[in-house]
Amino acid sequence: MPRSPFRTALFSLLFSTSLAGCREPSNEQATGRAPVSAQALQAVLPHFDQNWAMRKLWEDGLAEVATYDAERVVYKKPRRFEYTMITVKEEFNQQFNVKTDDYQRQDLFPVMKINQFCAIPADQYPYHYLTSLFFRRDQPVALYKMTTSSQEWCGNTFKSIIDDGVNFEMWYHSYWDGEGSNNRDLRRDVFLEDALPYTLRSLKFDSLPAFNLVVMDLQQTNRAKPPVYYQARLSTADVPADKQNPAAWRVNIQLAPDKENTYLFAKEYPNVLLRQTTWDGRTLQLKSLRRFAYWPK
Repeated sequence: MPRSPFRTALFSLLFSTSLAGCREPSNEQATGRAPVSAQALQAVLPHFDQNWAMRKLWEDGLAEVATYDAERVVYKKPRRFEYTMITVKEEFNQQFNVKTDDYQRQDLFPVMKINQFCAIPADQYPYHYLTSLFFRRDQPVALYKMTTSSQEWCGNTFKSIIDDGVNFEMWYHSYWDGEGSNNRDLRRDVFLEDALPYTLRSLKFDSLPAFNLVVMDLQQTNRAKPPVYYQARLSTADVPADKQNPAAWRVNIQLAPDKENTYLFAKEYPNVLLRQTTWDGRTLQLKSLRRFAYWPK
């Protein structure tokens, strides 16, 4: 698809977001446009608490930092590493669609940012991944924006997804033949697999929801292939406590007959992810959880 000047400028703007520094979040309330994808997800929204992120916990000026013991298969071998997931409220401005420096602006609106970072050792060289997911604070299901990047000795890959109120599309740059630099339109009725550790926290667990959904495959990779859309089935179970583990909510997502992901969430708000296992060998086990300001003053 040929690039228009508008799209080129838009991607430059998105890329600059990945380089922006961390600054202390504000508690100001504002409004912004709703993601177009929210309309396409209307059928499943009753299963989620749209006010999940509106509680005062997220207005203390701190970030939730969850650290996990993790495992992922790289070059046909399971690799052990540490995985960090950061969840924090930020104020975006509509002009640049990034965290604002000026809290007196009139175009501010609150978002939830989820950063997922890891460095995976392998036999020859390490793999580094950073994914940033953004959701409107009152829209825990519909993705507003995502950037994800990988760096390793063979090269780097960058992908972005943006819901600009009109289009829902991905831009990508990678070092793989056939996947160099381009953009593609995406389905709007999707859950990102990368975002499930956040989005599923807002389920109305007490009703043990079960429903069909469309899941777009993991984007925290070093490839820029066309996405895979799974016609998936979600089910929820109440897991009692035992001698080793606290009571939890278990969410199973059957992506395909031979592909199932399982997520365990704490019963108490904010329902942090305790454990994850996926069909392709990715595991997370919560090691530590804290709230603190990780950005420099």
